Amino acid sequence: MAGKPPQSDPVQDAPQVAGPKHAAAGLPAVGHSLRMAQQQMGVKRTALTLLRVNQKDGFDCPGCAWPEPEHRHTAEFCENGAKAVAEEATLRRVTPDFFAAHTVADLATRSGYWLGQQGRLTQPMYLAEGAERYEAVPWERAFDIIAEELTGLASPDEALFYTSGRTSNEAAFLYQLFAREFGTNNLPDCSNMCHESSGSALNETIGIGKGSVLLEDLYKADLIIVAGQNPGTNHPRMLSALEKAKTGGAKIITVNPLPEAGMERFKNPQTPQGMFKGAALTDLFLQIRIGGDQALFRLLNKLILDTEGAVDESFVGEHTHGYEEFAEAARAADWDETLTATGLTRAEIDEALRMVLASERTIVCWAMGLTQHKHSVPTIREVVNFLLLRGNIGRPGAGVCPVRGHSNVQGDRTMGIFERPAPAFLDALEKEFGFAPPRGHGYDVVRAIRAMRDDKAKVFFAMGGNFVSASPDTEVTEAAMRRARLTVHVSTKLNRSHAVTGARALILPTLGRTERDLQGSGEQFVTVEDSMGMVHASRGRLEPASEHLLSEPAIVSRLARRVLGDESRTPWEEFEKDYATVRDRIARVIPGFEDFNARVADPNGFALPHAPRDERRFPTATGKANFTAAPVEFPKLPKGRLLLQTLRSHDQYNTTIYGLDDRYRGIKNGRRVVLVNPEDARELGLADGSYTDLVGEWKDGVERRAPGFRVVHYPTARGCAAAYYPETNVLVPLDATADTSNTPASKSVVVRLEQSAAN
Repeated sequence: MAGKPPQSDPVQDAPQVAGPKHAAAGLPAVGHSLRMAQQQMGVKRTALTLLRVNQKDGFDCPGCAWPEPEHRHTAEFCENGAKAVAEEATLRRVTPDFFAAHTVADLATRSGYWLGQQGRLTQPMYLAEGAERYEAVPWERAFDIIAEELTGLASPDEALFYTSGRTSNEAAFLYQLFAREFGTNNLPDCSNMCHESSGSALNETIGIGKGSVLLEDLYKADLIIVAGQNPGTNHPRMLSALEKAKTGGAKIITVNPLPEAGMERFKNPQTPQGMFKGAALTDLFLQIRIGGDQALFRLLNKLILDTEGAVDESFVGEHTHGYEEFAEAARAADWDETLTATGLTRAEIDEALRMVLASERTIVCWAMGLTQHKHSVPTIREVVNFLLLRGNIGRPGAGVCPVRGHSNVQGDRTMGIFERPAPAFLDALEKEFGFAPPRGHGYDVVRAIRAMRDDKAKVFFAMGGNFVSASPDTEVTEAAMRRARLTVHVSTKLNRSHAVTGARALILPTLGRTERDLQGSGEQFVTVEDSMGMVHASRGRLEPASEHLLSEPAIVSRLARRVLGDESRTPWEEFEKDYATVRDRIARVIPGFEDFNARVADPNGFALPHAPRDERRFPTATGKANFTAAPVEFPKLPKGRLLLQTLRSHDQYNTTIYGLDDRYRGIKNGRRVVLVNPEDARELGLADGSYTDLVGEWKDGVERRAPGFRVVHYPTARGCAAAYYPETNVLVPLDATADTSNTPASKSVVVRLEQSAAN
């Protein structure tokens, strides 16, 4: 039998602390995975479920967007994937009796961990205006409430339609279709908060906002640079790919402010040797100061230019634009400025250059460590410059590799979840469905929060996710949400967003990836796109957690029929009954999905076209890959301050908290910790184990405070600190965003540490 959820909320600011680990996975990961899975699912359900994860006839893991290899292990999942599956396939249930026992005010005092541990939602729940508790309502009543609010708006642009990255391609396509037929492009999504900077930079430089490598390219690479990323926690199956690349002779450079166990040594639990001995992955660790990556790649580019024969002149001459302006800026790179920005030594950079010059095929992988700064877009453009110089885009074993988090966040964008859609996409929608989509740009996440704050948006509808906890400037975000007329969340489990409501609120329970989806035409499957542009099917097998659950496509289709009425020519009822009909329309609207239903029948799925990768063709405004030049930027710290990055613990997936341990960093049974370099801590008078308040400083003059964090002396880069989100999102100002992409600058928050009352 599965264990019961916690009745009381555990203390999270009094952890036990040991030293960080130097290897990831192995027997401890296997044991931890199985223990947590059995607590949620029981023994039999654990075995039946985990053996179907990422299999060709199974379901796509909701844990991350890492691609599946062609030849798959029987246990094709990682520790955090097992936790994600267990959380969804749990036997714990949140029934109307639970809501009768807990007021919304009570739920608002609970931690995200406690809320998530209660189990699966079972029925639609409604919070009436002025009510203290949610009450169960029939689905039709729920749709009536939403329709009443939406049709009563002064403008469709007063509605916001948010999307989490776990939504399937079919659901995402229907969702954006409904929003646009309703009359708005207000489609903020989780990409706005994570890889929007990648898309902005890549669209400008190579003409497509996606990575240019496939999984097999990693196995062909000579050099892989992993920058601003922690695969051991966030994408653990990537470690297997890196191990295979090392076996093929690749070298790996890790660029990160924190040493991460997975990048030091990977104990592959799928082989006896790997389980116990493991493989060293990193050949060179560059412990960079937060935000110094642009300066590092700029100097490397200068050194490549200064090395005779290092530039691929044939590629540059035939396929690129803007080289001279870029080269002039790169040659002006300054050693002293770079060493200040990066905290690295000259010897370390010289060694990195030696490895770069020895490589004919180089891949650069990155994640949030590069995308969540004010200067993130120029940083990623500099990475592209670095690869273009030596012809490392459009060559096997080389290219750009932004590693996405949510399992279908890239697919959602492909399906049209974007507040600034391309005119060609809108033209195709209009031709296919016979209505005129809105052409004006909608709100992204940050602008959506401002719109609610300023009473310009009245209805907030979320397809998945935990918007309140994922967004920056927590107090501002929560106050904005409470100004809405109606907040609606399509969810599988409880989270903080259900306790921070508009005047009225709905929780709509939906099927998970693991569950059987039976509609009018029979059993359905959905599709997802992974981080490398591969599309494949996902088929749930478990019985639904409740007879009252609807699938996401069904929820959208029924809502559209109720809101749009007989005036809509879109066959919503047909779409709900048979998802193949949705895929037929996707095939006619979105390039690359031709013969969608036939091609997705291939157990390995299919790759979407990528002109830079496939043809060395760059669909930019210039028709070539664009070198760019921008001033070098990096954070400047006032005396006595630290630069804070927000990050995940190992028992966490985005805002979902699986447990209170961060095993690889030596943190147990607590989350309110701040990791500080011992030398910085001594200069600031912060003893290991003392308690401090984190006080964020921003140019608006408003101080933001996160109280009661235990100081942990930790080998992070000098001048830098780290703490978990969502607890530290309160420190990220709403207006502190990346230029161009408007992504919250969650990785570079200036803080001072003040003695806490807890001392």
